[in-house]
Amino acid sequence: MRKIKLARLEKIFSNLGGHKILVVGDVMLDEYLWGNVSRISPEAPVPVVEVTRETIKLGGAANVALNIETLGAEPILVGLVGKDKNGEKLRSLLKSLRISDEGILVDKNRPTTSKTRIIAHHQQVVRADRENIEEMNSETCKRILRFANDKMKEIDAIIISDYGKGMITLNLLNELIFLARKDRKFIAVDPNKETHFINYKKVSIITPNLDEASFAFGKRIKDEKSLEEVGWGLLERLEVESILVTRGEKGMSLFQRDKTLTHFPTVAKKVYDVTGAGDTVISAFSVAYCAGADLKESALISNHAAGIVVGEIGTGQVDKKTLLEDLKDFVNGNED
Repeated sequence: MRKIKLARLEKIFSNLGGHKILVVGDVMLDEYLWGNVSRISPEAPVPVVEVTRETIKLGGAANVALNIETLGAEPILVGLVGKDKNGEKLRSLLKSLRISDEGILVDKNRPTTSKTRIIAHHQQVVRADRENIEEMNSETCKRILRFANDKMKEIDAIIISDYGKGMITLNLLNELIFLARKDRKFIAVDPNKETHFINYKKVSIITPNLDEASFAFGKRIKDEKSLEEVGWGLLERLEVESILVTRGEKGMSLFQRDKTLTHFPTVAKKVYDVTGAGDTVISAFSVAYCAGADLKESALISNHAAGIVVGEIGTGQVDKKTLLEDLKDFVNGNED
């Protein structure tokens, strides 16, 4: 585990915010129906949820953008929505949260990706998804690349948020990485295990969970030995600068090109819902790195950010002040 001095931490946080980060990926609308269960349906052996309220939240790449905005940086979000009510809701929600929708394109051939969760007594009962995972067409890809290219000079980093919903195609991925590397931008990737993993080559960092890393390498991670084999193997195979494997209750492990491996134990005090935790990790990591933190410091900061948001139901975010206070408590509690 990496130790950090309080003065160093405060210096990083004094620079936190103000940077521009391009977020390219699958945007989603998360809908929550909250209610209570007091009886079983006479039609089928399922609970009847009496809905008392509804909420909507940003999901996927849109949640990454919100995490970035909450930490004080400026996200430039690029994604696809359908020509439907959920697309209108998503764009309206972005605007209400001070996130520009100029990079959100409408694809009339697909629905806005949305997930409806029914929750009773703080437990998820069922989830219904609306989506079309077919890859976007070449003309839409060209429009996105033109937008990204126009923004490349003004950004400090790029995050590729791949949920496998058709936004991230092989052509888009290759061109984005080429453009970002040409301008020497920090490139972070939150991967999807089913698509493109092997094509995330020569990026700055990739943040797979255990299942994604295992799938990509073709070997199940079951202990520390297999973790190291997979981590170092993927680092070489993808020719990336670093890999941050998120390990749930076991924290995170950072593999770096200079052959250093650093483990970060979990710091979550309570875990209600891990939905969106990966979004928080890649967002906090990228914002911290833009603020001058090195890779280990960025991983430490993102580990604490994730530890906070998993204490909430649904996708959550952490603000700069709350995160700094949590890290200060950690530093003070670990002083010699």
